[in-house]
Amino acid sequence: MKWEGNRESDNVEDRRGGGGGSPIFGGRSIGIGTIVIALVGGWVLGINPLTILGLLSGGGPPAQVQSQGPAQRPPADDTMARFVSTVLADTEDVWQAVFRQGGGTYQEPRLVLFRGATATACGTGQAAMGPFYCPADQKVYIDLGFYETLKNRLGAPGDFAQAYVIAHEVGHHVQNQLGISGKVDQMRGRVSKAEYNALSVRLELQADCFAGVWAHHAQNARQILEQGDVEEAMNAAAKIGDDALQRSSGGAVVPESFTHGTSAQRQRWFHNGLQNGSVKACDTFAARSL
Repeated sequence: MKWEGNRESDNVEDRRGGGGGSPIFGGRSIGIGTIVIALVGGWVLGINPLTILGLLSGGGPPAQVQSQGPAQRPPADDTMARFVSTVLADTEDVWQAVFRQGGGTYQEPRLVLFRGATATACGTGQAAMGPFYCPADQKVYIDLGFYETLKNRLGAPGDFAQAYVIAHEVGHHVQNQLGISGKVDQMRGRVSKAEYNALSVRLELQADCFAGVWAHHAQNARQILEQGDVEEAMNAAAKIGDDALQRSSGGAVVPESFTHGTSAQRQRWFHNGLQNGSVKACDTFAARSL
């Protein structure tokens, strides 16, 4: 992926300095998948990742979280942080233009770099959850150590695979801006667990499609793609499908428990967004077949 020299976002908070703090609760995080938990703790589905972490710890005290001090920018010599900041900036440019074309205004999210655990408006965010978006504070959270997991444990290397992860979480922010995620969340408790899981799958697949929309427009405007980049993203989408993660954890594949979609579905919807570049083409809720 061509990114060196491109604009970096000002909306990045670096909390990796450490320090203690108190967790804040309320709201629900939306993540690309409780990936590490799936691999090392057995597969648990249909539960808020923050709740899962509490169950795994025996309901004890929350993990030590980093203090909410003044936001700091990442060091200029931190290549991975610069990469993340550049990808975020590119999503800002794309979604500002898309919203403007539709007569709307895009409110940019913030991206928080943390290490281990940090306080969010959706509860205590932990690295074991993988990257996630918190609608309550409109922030994307990522521990950059996740990329080592993506590469070494999940078999999805490459910088564009890393960009896809960020674009997916920004896709959840777009859903929040459009009121889609709020409507899905309102169904919690009104439908069965299996029915809610099915809605969650459509929400996640739409975020995959929105990641493809970003890549479509970024390529047209800035020619960011290099040979093999699309394959990297498609491979990452395959590695974090519910069926693939359930198999990797040694458990049975249970479709009713899916919350993010199968590998094939995730690949299909990312590719759909990449090919069409249209938000309307990402209406997973109206699709008869996923």
